Amino acid sequence: MRILEWMLVLVTVAATVCMLAFPKRRAMTVGTLSALIVAVFLHGLINSFRVQMIPTYMVGLVLFTMLIIQLMKSYRSGRYVQSTQKHNRRTWIKMTLASILVLTFSAGSFILTWLLHAFVMPEPTGTFAMGTFSQHLVDESREETKSPEAEDKRELMINVWYPVDQDAAQGLPLEHYPSELGEAISLVFGIPSQVFSYLNTIPTHVVKGAEMSATQSKYPVLLFSPGIRSARFQSMTMIEELVSHGYIVVGIDHPYTSARVTFPDRRTVPYEADPDFATSAELYQYNVEGIGIRAADARFVLDTLTQWNSNDPNQLLEGKLDLAHVGIMGHSYGGATTAEALAQDDRFKAGLSLEGGFWGKVSTTTLKQPFMYVMSGGTAKSLEPDATAKDKVFYPEFEPDLDRVMTSSLHDTYYLTVENFFHQSFTDISLISPKMFARGMTPEHNVDITRSYTLAFFDRYLKGEEQPLLQGPSSQFPEATYDSKYTKLRHQKAE
Repeated sequence: MRILEWMLVLVTVAATVCMLAFPKRRAMTVGTLSALIVAVFLHGLINSFRVQMIPTYMVGLVLFTMLIIQLMKSYRSGRYVQSTQKHNRRTWIKMTLASILVLTFSAGSFILTWLLHAFVMPEPTGTFAMGTFSQHLVDESREETKSPEAEDKRELMINVWYPVDQDAAQGLPLEHYPSELGEAISLVFGIPSQVFSYLNTIPTHVVKGAEMSATQSKYPVLLFSPGIRSARFQSMTMIEELVSHGYIVVGIDHPYTSARVTFPDRRTVPYEADPDFATSAELYQYNVEGIGIRAADARFVLDTLTQWNSNDPNQLLEGKLDLAHVGIMGHSYGGATTAEALAQDDRFKAGLSLEGGFWGKVSTTTLKQPFMYVMSGGTAKSLEPDATAKDKVFYPEFEPDLDRVMTSSLHDTYYLTVENFFHQSFTDISLISPKMFARGMTPEHNVDITRSYTLAFFDRYLKGEEQPLLQGPSSQFPEATYDSKYTKLRHQKAE
């Protein structure tokens, strides 16, 4: 709970006491009403209103109404009461009950803000500041198969995050988490999106309008594909970490499988739920087609970046993209997109899947690029033969597909399991609600695991830098364990 939220709660409690104890003191009523108005105004102006504070807002509204009524009665009677009112037993009972009710509502606000608090993003560890811009892309070569309008073309929304000199970022306003993230969390967890409306008050470390750093002549590129029902902003801590270390990161929203995608002309494309299938084989084939579309999105984005490297309409990226060192990463459905993009396009030089599946060409061919797979401990346990509960993230074909991909690869493979993680732990959800989603660790440590291993993998295979985190167990992250069957170093040096 932030300072001004505490102040509002305390003012409502104090206002209740004053109103009940001194109902006929006009000066007290005026002072109490003024304090309440000021507290609400400051909270709304500086912190902004949020759903978690609704119990306190309700108390404040009732108090405001009753104080106005008291004040009006005071002026109508024409009396200015100087003495304290004598209270009988019934009055004390009313005061006690009202106080208990107000304290209960205040406790409700405290619990809600404790569960879903206004967090501060961990600092990135690299030397660069971060800039960004969003872009609407239209692939004229592909029709949108899910659009109700015939002959619509495939459209995407992307964000490009790029390195900026610290001095250039000074004085520029920080970007905040976008509203799309609340929509994504709502779809994933079934919680009303209004609960997360406050997220757009949380500042990131990213600015708009800054020039790209000239410290390096060009920068390696990473594409990021989010999970199903999620958004390109779902893992900002990981993105910021990578950009701060000199990567250009491009986040992709895939209409109909991402959360609600909003285009510049205000058109929106909501997530479209999967149909029901009679057999797992039918669902498997449906996902093959869905991931095929997403992999084509990734190839199209890379095509677009290649054009921008020669002629950037934003006059920002031209000549700055190191297209000989391009990687791709993703979470869940985005992890499956990563694996399939590697199988389809050798322009992607390395790929990291955060608990994704294997649908499409990747399950029948051999990967030639370095590949890292990270699984949560919760899902790993559910896949054990004697597990009573199976994680719904995966499907009957998952284990044979995983085995074939990891054992037939021609390049280095890593298979990492993280204890106390569950499927959404690879996003920023632990920061949003540590009490619900940071399991057995601090939220900062949670996000540090994902961003550290991601950075180490791409630094190794896109920059050619040796990485201790990839060489075995780490005392910094005792939760993370490599599987010896699937972790194989087939190349002594990065290509």
